Amino acid sequence: MSSRDRAPGLAASSAERVTWPVRSGMLPPLADGFSARPETAPGLKTALAPGTTVVLASHQVAARGTRNWLGSCGKTQLAVYVAESLWQAGEVDLLAWVSAGSRASVLTGYLEAAVAAMGIRVDGDAESIASRFVRWLNDTDRRWLLVLDDLSDAAHLDGLWPAGPRGKVLVTSANPEVLAGARQTLVLPVGVYSPREALSYLMGRLAADPDQRLGAIDLVDDLRCEPLALAQASAVIASSSLTCRDYRERYARRRDQFADTANKDPSAAEVAWTLSVDQAERLSPGGSVELLLAFGAVLDGTAIPGGLFTTRSACSYLAADGDAALAEPRRAWDEVLNLERAGVLTIDAGGARSVRMSPVIQAAIRAAMPEQMLGRAANAAAAALLEAWPAQDTPAWVTAALRSCAAGLQRVAGGALWAGGGCHPLLVRAGQSLDNARLTGPAVSYWGELVTASDRVLGPDHPATLLAGQRLADAYLAAGRPEQAISWFQWVLAGRARTLGPDHPSIVTVQISLGQALVAAGQPRDAVAALREACHACQRAHGADHPDTFNARDEYAAACVAAGQFNDAIPSYERTLADRERIQGGRHPDAITTRQKLADAYLADGRTKAGLSQHKRALADRERVVGRDHLDTITARASLASAYYAAGRMASALQLFEETRADSERLLGVDHPDTLARRANLANTYYSLGRLSDAKTLLSDTAARCERVLAPGDPLTHAVQESLANVTAR
Repeated sequence: MSSRDRAPGLAASSAERVTWPVRSGMLPPLADGFSARPETAPGLKTALAPGTTVVLASHQVAARGTRNWLGSCGKTQLAVYVAESLWQAGEVDLLAWVSAGSRASVLTGYLEAAVAAMGIRVDGDAESIASRFVRWLNDTDRRWLLVLDDLSDAAHLDGLWPAGPRGKVLVTSANPEVLAGARQTLVLPVGVYSPREALSYLMGRLAADPDQRLGAIDLVDDLRCEPLALAQASAVIASSSLTCRDYRERYARRRDQFADTANKDPSAAEVAWTLSVDQAERLSPGGSVELLLAFGAVLDGTAIPGGLFTTRSACSYLAADGDAALAEPRRAWDEVLNLERAGVLTIDAGGARSVRMSPVIQAAIRAAMPEQMLGRAANAAAAALLEAWPAQDTPAWVTAALRSCAAGLQRVAGGALWAGGGCHPLLVRAGQSLDNARLTGPAVSYWGELVTASDRVLGPDHPATLLAGQRLADAYLAAGRPEQAISWFQWVLAGRARTLGPDHPSIVTVQISLGQALVAAGQPRDAVAALREACHACQRAHGADHPDTFNARDEYAAACVAAGQFNDAIPSYERTLADRERIQGGRHPDAITTRQKLADAYLADGRTKAGLSQHKRALADRERVVGRDHLDTITARASLASAYYAAGRMASALQLFEETRADSERLLGVDHPDTLARRANLANTYYSLGRLSDAKTLLSDTAARCERVLAPGDPLTHAVQESLANVTAR
């Protein structure tokens, strides 16, 4: 029988039927005056043929230590245009837009696309679901387009690179070498506009007042056809009474000031953004433009949730030195709108209301900020992020954007988050969000970096350092790396014992987790010793009848089962079950779970009659409490079926296995791992009953599905293939 049916059930949720075509991800809207670049980016759609990867990259890379003002050249906008064009033309069945600035954001985007395209439940870790999605892309007959926006490092896609013959991959990156050496990759440099494109863009942006176009041709020449400079200049002109000729005069004076001060010929955008700030200050007299710019500059400008600017924390920050009216969210948002009118940032239309700032403008703002101002903005941004973070980490795109903003804040102003001799709560909340999203790989990296930083800044015995170490151990265990988890749990236990004493209640949680890690690492006897001590400590701290004590005893008994010590496991389960029934009631979910574990222990010890009796009672209780179609009930039914199978009662096993297979396919979908395990159990029952044809048919189909949707080397795939080989050999 498959071990998957021994796992606790999850909340019931039907797999949605996929309605094609499907799209996922938050595509930015096309900007006002968007140009499809017919002269400087021709043939993009043609180049994006099935089975190929096209990279839209900056045509030049700035020297180390300098800002790449020509890097903001409209790559993402071109990607949006191509994606929407293919979608509107019906040339793709799946359009998936994925922010690729980090491994976590890639996994988040893949997970969303997997749910949309495959109709699967999100109940596994993100790495495994992303791998399933990549295999689906490689095998599907559906036409798909995957856009990886703002890819900064090819390592973000390790093990997640799709190569299906029906698919197209479009990448945007500031680095033309980001995918150096990759096969079938076409790099299309994106640089400045052609003079014709630049003039067309500028004329389109100034269509409301044709008189403002006076001097447009000369302004295009002055701005060297730079997309970012033209966007800023046109925004300033459109939001004022200036003409292109007037703007040229202001631009020339400011450019000369740059040349005299820096002794260099500046980029047009490097000059134009300062004129946009001047215009923003004219649009918001007496406002807090500098503070608002500083606030936005310390976050990830790819997509800042607009709600951050109207949190109580942000409004208090804006109003502290200026207009008290800025404490009102509506007034604060008006200030953001004025920055958009002046061309300093953009705001996505629609419900998402994301604010976007060019990274080169953000870097220029930070460079101009005094250290005190940077720290103040960082603390305000951290408080706003905490205030805006939803308790349940939903919707996914919001929490993904908040995680990116928190990461951006750490990169540019991390020191401010350790001021005052402590760790800012935002750092813990960002890591918890990774844990909650089952982003196991990024979570391990994040907590590892945090514990290192905390150790350096606060010391190894500081509560924040020990908490980060415990979170790192938990992350290793969730990632299936119990050996590393063990060493970190032991490190935390030693630190807590030194600082709090050996009997402190917080130590018990770590001891239980250590025991779980020891079991997972194949060291059950060591786990028994650790969990026995945890039980004693928990009883001393909470009393014998506390639910935490019951949970500790359950973990101890589970370790005893793993170690084959049934004479210790069974009495412990029996005692805990009796205590739960007395304190919590016999139909409490935890009491039913303990009963199921006791039933399994009976069966493992060869006490078949007792095991069957307890499994029957557990199933009846589940049905009464949560209903026949709850996943916990289906798991209980599958466990009883396995017990019947082990007892040789094949007719009863067959009936229940057929029921659980049908229920699982209906509620979870035919490709869900639990469904595949239940299909395999049913096929093995067919085989045991001599129904070889039925067994072979079901195993063949299940093996093919396992190979397609499960990770390479998954034990279930191996077990199904082995069963199929045995049936075929008959």
